[in-house]
Amino acid sequence: MTGPHLSVAVERFPIAGSFTISRGSRTEAVVVTATLTIDGATGRGECVPYARYGETVEDVVAAIEAVGPEIAAGRIGHPDLAGAMPAGAARNAVDCAFWDLAAKRSGVPAFRAAGLDALKPLVTAYTLSLGTPDSMAEAARAAAHRPLLKVKLGGDGDPERIRAVRAGAPDAMLIVDANEGWTPENLADNLAAAEAAGVRLIEQPLPAGRDGALAGIARRVPVCADESLHGSGDLAALRDRYDAVNIKLDKAGGLTTALEIVAAAERAGLAVMVGCMVGTSLAMAPAILAAQRADFVDLDGPLLLARDRAPGLTYDGSTVYPPEPALWG
Repeated sequence: MTGPHLSVAVERFPIAGSFTISRGSRTEAVVVTATLTIDGATGRGECVPYARYGETVEDVVAAIEAVGPEIAAGRIGHPDLAGAMPAGAARNAVDCAFWDLAAKRSGVPAFRAAGLDALKPLVTAYTLSLGTPDSMAEAARAAAHRPLLKVKLGGDGDPERIRAVRAGAPDAMLIVDANEGWTPENLADNLAAAEAAGVRLIEQPLPAGRDGALAGIARRVPVCADESLHGSGDLAALRDRYDAVNIKLDKAGGLTTALEIVAAAERAGLAVMVGCMVGTSLAMAPAILAAQRADFVDLDGPLLLARDRAPGLTYDGSTVYPPEPALWG
């Protein structure tokens, strides 16, 4: 049996301005694209290597290239992928390429293969980078027409930042994301500031593995695990500390596993956010399938870029529409 040919490419897309979180700033999105080709059909998947999880572009490329001969020889197919590659960005790119290839070869849309009857448009959060209270208030005013804003925090002075953003966007729903930047010492003050501003969700306030303080502190704003969650096996250990989980395809290792985590989180009574790294529409497209039942959607990667790939997803303000087959699925 002969399988598809796998190729890999590194692509760079400039970010509009810069993107800043508690761990630093960047001005471009570096993505890795996997392409599977057989019998004139092509499937693609995109991932974003993330240094926080020990990933480099070079290592991700090497991991994808390593499975290429096995896939071409027919020894690794889509059902075998989770056993052949660890969860992470590399597996995500290959997994999503398999989904796309199957849709292109069969004519059956990926959403139907995923057990969905249809895809609906989604309202995504729009991210405001970490900055001074004044700069974040200005950014909030510019984005105040958007219904859902995600606010990057993670440093001294976060209560002032939260108040500044709320003043700049008085009617928007707010999510705040500390990216592991808070401490047990400032947790209560930051939680109080979030509650006073009407924040709807707080992402990963404390570092993964050092978040035990969340189990013993009263709060009115739900707290969401991001860096603390990778697979469905993590859910049981998170339930005493978190009220929600952020599922990203790059963390999960692809759409296949992300769909499994969504279902497991629902069974565990946890709210679900489907999020993203800063990537192009090709990375967001499969995540739209996982996000169909999500309580919060954060798939604004292309909105943060100076240019997206073409064809891309259609965004109307903060509403993102399902992908066309020419893009993915």
